[in-house]
Amino acid sequence: MKKYYFYSLFLVLLTLTISTAGYAQKKQNAKKTQPLNDRAYWLKEMDKMVRPMVRSLAHDSLRIAMPQVTSVRIDNRNHRIQVQYLEVLGRVLSGIAPWLQLEGGSANEVALRNQYRQWVLEGISHALDSTSKDYMRFDIGGQQLVDASYLAYALIRAPWIWENMSVTDKQRLVISFRTTRKFKPVFSNWLLFSAMTEAFFCKYGYEWDPMRVDYALQQLEQWYVGDGMYTDGMSYAFDYYNSYVIHPYLATITSIVSQKTNAYNHMIEKIKKRNERYAIIQERLINTDGTYPATGRSIVYRGAAFHHLADMAWRKALPEQLSPAQVRCALTAVIKKTLESPSTYKDGWLTIGLYGSQPDIADFYNNQGSLYICTNIFLPLGLSESDPFWAGPAAKWSAQKIWSGEDFHNDHSADLR
Repeated sequence: MKKYYFYSLFLVLLTLTISTAGYAQKKQNAKKTQPLNDRAYWLKEMDKMVRPMVRSLAHDSLRIAMPQVTSVRIDNRNHRIQVQYLEVLGRVLSGIAPWLQLEGGSANEVALRNQYRQWVLEGISHALDSTSKDYMRFDIGGQQLVDASYLAYALIRAPWIWENMSVTDKQRLVISFRTTRKFKPVFSNWLLFSAMTEAFFCKYGYEWDPMRVDYALQQLEQWYVGDGMYTDGMSYAFDYYNSYVIHPYLATITSIVSQKTNAYNHMIEKIKKRNERYAIIQERLINTDGTYPATGRSIVYRGAAFHHLADMAWRKALPEQLSPAQVRCALTAVIKKTLESPSTYKDGWLTIGLYGSQPDIADFYNNQGSLYICTNIFLPLGLSESDPFWAGPAAKWSAQKIWSGEDFHNDHSADLR
């Protein structure tokens, strides 16, 4: 009997041990498979996308590491490859600038940001030093006007970068920016590229050309066609240039020059309302699965199609119809959809395409550097993790509500002339 009692006790203890071990293993497996929260996912994807470029430039090896890939219908391959390095620098930094400007966060995020800050300062220094392998000239063609403006935009969005650059690098960059004045912008959204560089000079106390700014603002006002949208030049095109360039640039340029002059006060309120209306349209373009209409040129810019919506979220300028949480969830869906294809990257670098590698979608001016304008979808990483954009519970965006049968408020155009 005693022997049977000890045997039974042994079986009970063995069962408990196995159950406890099984529970611990299940718990461990759950930890491994638990999906990242949205912010962690965005950081992971941003790091994956930009690390090859930023790290290579910091080590003065960007020209060695970066593929020389161009559109299959490229107009001048040698020139496009020449300019792709400044192109990728400006576009990457314009997207991650708000995050570089941010302070605080988890220990892992702070460590990652500190690493990127170091790399960015080292990389810019190499780009401006004529003795470096990765030296970048700003005077070899009109495309440099575009690329310089994105770099200027980055420094406007992240004063930390400018404040921590060496005196020598600041002087070199100002000279480089000034060289782009010799290029005549195309009569299109390019007018805003000239204006953005002047806005940089205006912000940081350098002599700036009000005429270049005024010409761009006045001309864009003439190109406003209604319902929150502008033509890109003389004719309207159903593409994403209102988001790639026009709305974000107008909002930033006017916010800077308004601190120096009252000449645009009458225009600023209209631009604000148009910003809001176009943000509503953009959010409604995002389908239930994160897809969106693949129409117009430059569609290989992937998530930059929602540069404007991301910029509005980061600047806390969303209209009341859009909650920060629903915009976060909508943009997260876009990021997942545009980056989920196994052929999105090759050897760590973005491929030409919208959903993976699709070389025939590219336009005549697209090169390896062009693609990285998509980093501008990551602008809300410049908001702290406690901000409602990140802290709010997951919320359905408009398409999800409508196509699940929920009753939903109607949409209508707005006369904002």
